[in-house]
Amino acid sequence: MSLWGKIVGGAAGFAMGGPLGALLGLVAGHVLVDDRGRESTPAQADPRILGERQAAFIMGVIALAAKMAKADGKVTHDEIRAFRDMVKAPPGEMKRVEWVFDLARQSSDGFESYARQIGRLFQDDPRVLEDLLDGLFHIARSDGVFHGDEDGYLREVARLFGFDAAAYERIKARNMPESASPYAVLGVPATATNEEVKAAYRRLVKEHHPDAMMARGVPEEFIAIATAKVATINAAYEKIEKLRAKT
Repeated sequence: MSLWGKIVGGAAGFAMGGPLGALLGLVAGHVLVDDRGRESTPAQADPRILGERQAAFIMGVIALAAKMAKADGKVTHDEIRAFRDMVKAPPGEMKRVEWVFDLARQSSDGFESYARQIGRLFQDDPRVLEDLLDGLFHIARSDGVFHGDEDGYLREVARLFGFDAAAYERIKARNMPESASPYAVLGVPATATNEEVKAAYRRLVKEHHPDAMMARGVPEEFIAIATAKVATINAAYEKIEKLRAKT
């Protein structure tokens, strides 16, 4: 079942409240059918992200992606495709997802209210908040251009999530490795010892491995992003090894 089906089938009974609850209220209670025409049933989510939290995650992606669309003043076809890749819906339901996207984009609620609510819901697991930021970076960069307005927007979202400036730069480096040093990707200074570099590398691979993401309840639609991120981390570590082998 798609993530959209999971939300509608399994989260309708949660009173989330706030701006995210208002968005969820637009879709909760609707019954989806699978490709064979049978009613969908509530999905089994990871116990650490049940109901409200899992619904909040994807509603956060929709709402914050919608608000990001206003950051640079336009939505490109590439960004729309990237958004659809992350919010897969059964046949005929994508229009409803896009309707919620448009509603969030036009809502009088600022992105700050969405970001604060998401930050509170996931304050006990900042890795999930980083996963969500990765998704937003994926959309922002999908058209081949990362605008300064998008950078400013994501920086402020990260702050409202509870990340400081240094943490944002680390997250940005892992999503934009072509413009960052391999040390920034691993989140260590260039003066770090070989042991410190290796420890950081191993920790990051473990945290961002697709299996780890699935274990903490992140939607399977994000696995491709996780796979690419692990590849970026591996490449950064290999580059540091080669640089140090020359000295």
